[in-house]
Amino acid sequence: MRIAVFLGHPAHFYMFRNLINNIVESGKSIHIVIKKKDILEELLKQSGLNYTVIREDRSDSKIGLIKSVLQMEFEMIKFIRKNKIDILIGSTLSFAVRIICGKHVIVTAEDDAIVIPKYAKLVYPFASVILSPISCNNGQWEQKSIKYHGFQKLTYLYPDYFNANFEVVENYISTDKPYFLIRFAKLNAHHDNGVKGLNNDIARKIIQRLEKLGNVYISSERELPEEFEKYRLNINPLDIHHLMAFATLYIGDSQSMSVEAAMLGTPSVRFNDFAGKISVLNELETKYQLTYGIHSSEPEKLFAKLDELLVLPDLKTVFQQRRQKMLTDKIDVTAFFTWFIENYPDSANVMRSNPDYQYRFK
Repeated sequence: MRIAVFLGHPAHFYMFRNLINNIVESGKSIHIVIKKKDILEELLKQSGLNYTVIREDRSDSKIGLIKSVLQMEFEMIKFIRKNKIDILIGSTLSFAVRIICGKHVIVTAEDDAIVIPKYAKLVYPFASVILSPISCNNGQWEQKSIKYHGFQKLTYLYPDYFNANFEVVENYISTDKPYFLIRFAKLNAHHDNGVKGLNNDIARKIIQRLEKLGNVYISSERELPEEFEKYRLNINPLDIHHLMAFATLYIGDSQSMSVEAAMLGTPSVRFNDFAGKISVLNELETKYQLTYGIHSSEPEKLFAKLDELLVLPDLKTVFQQRRQKMLTDKIDVTAFFTWFIENYPDSANVMRSNPDYQYRFK
């Protein structure tokens, strides 16, 4: 069986890295295919993994987007046929691979279909299987879904795969005081159209609150005003989760980093228009109280939540206890993914007839 993993975003590198290692160690053949996105290629180079880049001439216009999609599909077909791939896993516009090449396409998803409507309409109809957390709603494609009790980001932040190292933190920042991490996302993905998050005025007020209690660091995808540059965190991307784990608090408009903070037991507050709309984050908020979502129209609620958390006695201890409850409930997602892919399509039949089989991977 020849397996290919498609990585279209830096987050996919983290999600599939341990899976790739597991498959390689088992002696099976696996290929990594990427499109260039932010620091994705840099992460792969640092990891020492071999990969193939699929060329994509991207444009912001509708016609440019269509051309980009078709170009990527054409390049994928050539790659699949040349390497005689049997299964493609990842997050990709895979209709050509599925229809023209007749290969199995396993799509991993963590956002509800209603949150990513364009992506869902382009990808889900052509997927063989959609793997997603139990709380995720895949809309009209639920019948294609196989649900697991876990979160995608546990593929790399599960305790078996990641242990935060304070010495790594000390290589980058002063640790003589508590510290806080603020994240600015670009909010320019296709599903972010019109979405608002942290603006400079709100960020300024947050910093004024937090500086009274410790050091403030900013991780940003977008350009920062000069007044914020002194807070910019310059760090090897592979080390960011160590700093996140020991932070007193995370505040940002990034969904991904809010979930990561929750996986690590770091209190997280996200501020954007997706608040209350994403099932995975709603589960983390309502069931485990590990994160909090506040709509961009309610900045006063944001400041009130920060004030509430910052006076909570033993804040980190409380959130580590909540994290442990979450981990007790969830499976080792990487072990589950590895079994599912290596044994596909039989594994899909097992999960449909006996969903509790997944609990073997706890």
